[in-house]
Amino acid sequence: MILQGKRAVVTGSNSGIGLGIAEELAKAGAEVIINSFTDRPEDHALAADLAARHGVAVRYIAADMSDGAACRALIEQAGGCDILVNNAGIQHVAPIDEFPVDAWNRIIAINLNSAFHTTAAALPGMRAKGWGRIVNVASAHGLTASPFKSAYVAAKHGVVGLSKTTALETAGQGITCNAVCPGYVLTPLVEAQIPDQMKVHNMDRETVIREVMLQRQPSRQFATTEQMGGTVVFLCSPHADQITGTAISVDGGWTAL
Repeated sequence: MILQGKRAVVTGSNSGIGLGIAEELAKAGAEVIINSFTDRPEDHALAADLAARHGVAVRYIAADMSDGAACRALIEQAGGCDILVNNAGIQHVAPIDEFPVDAWNRIIAINLNSAFHTTAAALPGMRAKGWGRIVNVASAHGLTASPFKSAYVAAKHGVVGLSKTTALETAGQGITCNAVCPGYVLTPLVEAQIPDQMKVHNMDRETVIREVMLQRQPSRQFATTEQMGGTVVFLCSPHADQITGTAISVDGGWTAL
């Protein structure tokens, strides 16, 4: 329970990587606020389930991460936080000259601007306590690029840069900020894509995973949401007190190429 007594806010965390991170933070004893833009009974039930299974306080707070004021209000409604995990993100694929302007603006808002707003709102409280951990979930695409993903790549490169700047501005204040850069992670969203890819390529499950979906990931293995959560918990632990301004790849060797 190395994070007992700490309050963590994880954006975009009612499924996938964000939920995996919330799960591991709760296991480590942190009070956790999970978030998405919906406000359904099942969102609050998810928080209650996490709380019951790990014996910690867990709340769900709805907030639209495309809205800067809502991002800042999330931190206020949470009562501040010791740990901030900026995970919310969306994707759209299109050539630059055909990329919808609305899609570009929304991706930049949710993937990059939200991290700026939540960080700005959380830092005063962290400074007052003399302790804080900010972990920004970037991507392998924060370190390298792919065609047709201009907005996502630009946003994730921005997240890595924001993490470095935050680290420099908080150095020596008991606060660290790092970016985690996952490659392909086996989430329910990715899992749902596998049957379609099997049909399109006329391949069995293992072959389509290895040769199509993980073609750029040398390990030919998905990272897991548990591994993502474990990496975040490590960055919040005393072992990582001197790790700040760093981009940590969890990508099976993708960015080593």
